Amino acid sequence: MKESIAMQNLPPYLFARIEKKIAEARQKGQDIINLGIGDPDLPTPKHIIDRMAQAIYDSANHQYPTSTGLIEFRQAVAGWYSRRFGVELDPASEIVTLLGSKEGIAHISSSYLDKGDINLVPDPGYPVYSIGTQLAGGIPYIMPLKAEHGFLPVLEDIPADIARKAKLMFLNYPNNPTGVVADLAFFRKVVEFARSYDILVCHDAPYSEVYFDALQPPSFLQAEGAREVGIEFHSLSKTYNMTGWRIGWAAGNSYAIEVLGRFKSNVDSGVFQAIQYAGIEALEGPQECVEENRSVYQERRDVALAGLQAMGWSIDPPEGSFYFWVPVPKGYSSASFAEMVLEKAGVIVTPGNGYGEYGEGFFRIALTVKVDRLKEAMSRMYNAIGKVEF
Repeated sequence: MKESIAMQNLPPYLFARIEKKIAEARQKGQDIINLGIGDPDLPTPKHIIDRMAQAIYDSANHQYPTSTGLIEFRQAVAGWYSRRFGVELDPASEIVTLLGSKEGIAHISSSYLDKGDINLVPDPGYPVYSIGTQLAGGIPYIMPLKAEHGFLPVLEDIPADIARKAKLMFLNYPNNPTGVVADLAFFRKVVEFARSYDILVCHDAPYSEVYFDALQPPSFLQAEGAREVGIEFHSLSKTYNMTGWRIGWAAGNSYAIEVLGRFKSNVDSGVFQAIQYAGIEALEGPQECVEENRSVYQERRDVALAGLQAMGWSIDPPEGSFYFWVPVPKGYSSASFAEMVLEKAGVIVTPGNGYGEYGEGFFRIALTVKVDRLKEAMSRMYNAIGKVEF
């Protein structure tokens, strides 16, 4: 039984490989500190869990949900956008509920691409942008994210013939893995570029509420004309520590939202309604938990920055997300450095080449362990490698 060509060409998912390495190290009895996977260690806030507990006993929630989501949940999303960004959305036509934003990011390519069509994909970037493109039969065209350009794609470098053939452009700010925040001026340039070439912009924004030093990231939908050319993916995973709950949304251009909703109605049966009611509580309930999360990540960021500086790194701290994007020392590739740190320090970091060709030469640290373990990880790395050279 032979799988499809698309599956044959698909590499193992990056984090599946990391999980395998962790399991192998633990089998050897190593105490592993995992700075590799961006899964918040903080618990889902109690008021959200309590609302889920209430909703799960309501038999009305035990039946099939609507594929596009409860209108009440979509109204809660619209209210959140209005309060947070000043963006007014129609819950009925400009928002679709997702089984986590990853699902929608993968499915938007299947909704739009015919065989051989082009998607513009950032590199380094979340692997699902390219994977979803390939599974749909499309071709990812790489937009390099380089330090000298602030880890923003240079739109002028995209050849006109490629832009004319492109159907989608993926963006992600605050950025995973680089931690960079884009401003509205950049988003306005993207709107003009997309309008010129009839491209649907797909902005992935799950880290919009994880930011540092009071630098509030904007929404792509705040840019004038953005809803004419784009949609924004979002999730409750990082903002409310709900990664396992699998609930998110796409918002923006009404035609694209309808297309994505139509695709979903044919391949899944929607989000369990009790989870949607928990999502409403997250968006409309007390928001102190969001600020508390930011304070925790701010402390962790500062600890990691001090540890990396003590080892000789001179780097800009991340502006958003909970990641550090760090150049590897002289004499190492991304993979060899990550392997050395695991073997000698018992610390998992993510090799940058897992995020694409332009991720080579970097590694990523996730701030998803408690401060004492983060300090220990920095100490172990210092003992293993000492002062780094570049």
